[in-house]
Amino acid sequence: MAIVIRKAIADDAEKMLEYMKVIGGETDNLSFDGAGIPVSVEQEQEFIKSVNEGERSVMLVAFDGDALVGTAQLSSFSRRFSHRSELAVSVRKAWWGKGVGSALMSALIDFARNVAKVEVISLEVRSDNDRAIALYHKFGFEKFGTYRKYFKIGDAHFDADYMNLYL
Repeated sequence: MAIVIRKAIADDAEKMLEYMKVIGGETDNLSFDGAGIPVSVEQEQEFIKSVNEGERSVMLVAFDGDALVGTAQLSSFSRRFSHRSELAVSVRKAWWGKGVGSALMSALIDFARNVAKVEVISLEVRSDNDRAIALYHKFGFEKFGTYRKYFKIGDAHFDADYMNLYL
């Protein structure tokens, strides 16, 4: 396994949309299910461009050969919140525990620290997603609160933890 992590490009849009359908069907830890995200390839291309054109935001992709196996995004704020950013990361289930999430996290934190110059990275994670929480703790994230009933799947509610990394 030779994972390549790079900045997403507009040509990745179709693979990104398929990836979201796959990961949405593999886990209930995301904001979407196996239907993926209801946007066109063109809309996804514009979204990728808009994220990566910003000086303080980035979208990364992880490939194993031709297979898209992980994505990550850091979105920074402006004005009085310019010291902050939000992080999101996802990995295909077959690649869990193989270092893909750690490599994406490391790349995003490096970008946050050295390019975006942020002081705080925030994220939300489903409170029972022990794998992801362990990954975030590994990189120094601290839980600072819980949002009760953050997710609703069918008739069931699930909490989410708020976590910060102070750079």
